[in-house]
Amino acid sequence: MAEAHSAVAFSFSITHRGVNLNYNRELLEIVWRSGLRSWKKRILRFNNNVRNGFYPQTASSLWVILALLTGIQTASHVDPSFGAIPVIAHFVGVPSRSGTFRRSVATLIYGGCVWIVCSGLRKYALKILFQYKGWMDEKRGERVSLITQLWSAGVKLLSGSSPRLFSYQGCLPKLPVPRVEHTMERYLASVEPLVSQQEYDRLEKLAEEFKNTIAPKLQRYLYLKSWWASNYVSDWWEEFVYLKGRGPLMTYSNFYCLDPLLASVTTNQAARAGNLTHAALIFRRAIDVQLLQPIMLAGIVPLCSHQYERMFNTTRVPGFETDKLEHLVDSEHICVMHRGRFFKVLTHHHARLLTPGELQVQFERILQDTGETEGEQCLGALTAGDRRTWAEVRANCFRLGLNRLSLDLIETAAFIVVLDDESYGFDPNDPSKLNTYAKSLLHGKGYDRWFDKSFNIIIGANGKAGFNAEHSWADAPVMGHLWETVSHHDRCVLRYDENGNAFDYLQTAKTPGIPPPYRIRFNISSACSNQIKLSVTKATSLLEDLDLHLTRFQVYGKAFIKRQNLSPDAYLQMAIQLAYFRDMGKFSLTYEAAMTRLFREGRTETVRPVNRWSCEFVRSMEDPDLCNDEKREKLRTACDEHVKAIQRAMKGEGIDRHLFCLYLTSKYLELESPFLREVLAEPWRLSTSQTSCNQSGYWDFDLQPEFISAGGGFGPVATDGYGVSYMLVGGSDFFFHVSSRRCSPYTNSLRMAERIRKALLDIQDVFN
Repeated sequence: MAEAHSAVAFSFSITHRGVNLNYNRELLEIVWRSGLRSWKKRILRFNNNVRNGFYPQTASSLWVILALLTGIQTASHVDPSFGAIPVIAHFVGVPSRSGTFRRSVATLIYGGCVWIVCSGLRKYALKILFQYKGWMDEKRGERVSLITQLWSAGVKLLSGSSPRLFSYQGCLPKLPVPRVEHTMERYLASVEPLVSQQEYDRLEKLAEEFKNTIAPKLQRYLYLKSWWASNYVSDWWEEFVYLKGRGPLMTYSNFYCLDPLLASVTTNQAARAGNLTHAALIFRRAIDVQLLQPIMLAGIVPLCSHQYERMFNTTRVPGFETDKLEHLVDSEHICVMHRGRFFKVLTHHHARLLTPGELQVQFERILQDTGETEGEQCLGALTAGDRRTWAEVRANCFRLGLNRLSLDLIETAAFIVVLDDESYGFDPNDPSKLNTYAKSLLHGKGYDRWFDKSFNIIIGANGKAGFNAEHSWADAPVMGHLWETVSHHDRCVLRYDENGNAFDYLQTAKTPGIPPPYRIRFNISSACSNQIKLSVTKATSLLEDLDLHLTRFQVYGKAFIKRQNLSPDAYLQMAIQLAYFRDMGKFSLTYEAAMTRLFREGRTETVRPVNRWSCEFVRSMEDPDLCNDEKREKLRTACDEHVKAIQRAMKGEGIDRHLFCLYLTSKYLELESPFLREVLAEPWRLSTSQTSCNQSGYWDFDLQPEFISAGGGFGPVATDGYGVSYMLVGGSDFFFHVSSRRCSPYTNSLRMAERIRKALLDIQDVFN
């Protein structure tokens, strides 16, 4: 009751002497400042929405139009509106006013209409130009075609200056729906090298039957959805692939990323946490006020920025049948996890962001806190296990009272900061340290991460950091952009003093009036405690089953590959295929993610690296009778075909998202398709992805090798398969994150990593 009483800003009582009014001046001031900050954000958001809505038109162009209209009328007495301004003047203005006044108002109205029409025409023209994807086919070093030159000039002419993060959203085209015939043709070509002739004939028959029966009807519904929705794939992909998934997030969905390996800015855990937290909050503010610019390909083609909207203040809430993403417009606190305890730390004081030094003090208080846990030490394990189990526990144990309020403090936080007791790092002479580092970021102890949150920033006892991100709200490049920016801001802008403290620590360490961290407490019943123990057992089993190995390859890098006029990504995919074939003795369906963010609300499409040409190359490498010239030719062909497949995926001409949407449409219409059912049931035993690197252009890794990061990774999709994440850093570094399940007798991550290394060396020999 005392806490509830103190939380009231004012109270009053009625006595025989009258009304006695009491109020808390400090609390009212906090309420005023909080409301003021909220209204400022609303006004900024409204201003940004208006500016983005009319982009690429600018306010200055409106004044130019009005000046031209006024100048033409004044100088030549010619009506540039072809009679529109006199008509408007007749209906607008007060009769007592002069004709000049009414005509000026009419000119203002007419000029505004012209400005709005020009804005719409420019936006529509840009959308048409962005539908052109021929620039992707232009080869580097060769003369650019005339069509692409004209297209480039048109985009530059129509694009406005200083675009903001969401300025191009209204100019991006919609993801096209591929033709069924093309999808069937490409699908059959992709599975041909994976099945026997008899099996291929059967699949071909099923595909033909599907194409001639229900496919046209399903396709019509997809066309209708593509016309009505912003993107015909993304909402279904988020719902059915992520939110309806009932499996654990910990090693099946979430992903991680590491710190730069060699650059150690400080060993002070609290100082590093303060800098990283402050830098992340600055990035959030840059999203809110749209100081960020969109990522551009080739310097002129924008990528969709829709995924940035839910980066902060977002959590995934478990449900019995499906989860949901809850996103707050704003949050004024973060949640800190340390030694099984949860703390609420305010991010603002007197309507301003806490400085890195002030945040360092808050983290120091948490690290020095010796309070005992009250049953919540392993609470995070609930977010690591099956989603339905977590939904049941949430409904039974966290629905009312203190537990409901405490859980809200975690879920409404801007993000999670985890202060670990262990130290992390990289030792070239001890690869196990890097593996331990990566595994800690992916799953920790199974109960010391909050896997539902959009992301956790994890700081080791020695200051080394990384993040763990939930996958449903966005894909890895978006989180990579945040981490690159935060890392640069941490090292080059905020910095540290000679003692390893935040740069402003001594000046702000004793700032008065900042509330200390608030300990979040729970009332854990015996029934809830039993469920937590079961979740810990399940999480421990999952993380012990994960086999994760990182390898760094420095014999050569993408500079060597480019000298051979080959695509580095295609080259590495062929090396992975060769390694997998040597490991398993066969080819398997392989997944590689390609982005579709050239389209509005685009996410990813699947590239199928296994095809006739890749298989021919792999077999040629195992044939001692073939000379190097023949092997090189087969590699070039395989790489060229892979590049074409990536380009088709980025152009919206992929296979798998179209088949996925056709399948869902058939389920909604209750139409059975043996072909679609079989296609969607095929296992992806090899799942691969390239980690985006240096999207913001902050580093030159050849000149600054200390800032090289190993990138990030994820768990395997199939129980008897591999997950392979790779990153190309600078001109001479490759990193591979290979994951698998220990329960499978067929896989071994260390063995696969060594075979990738051997494949890279063998392919290099082909060019010597």
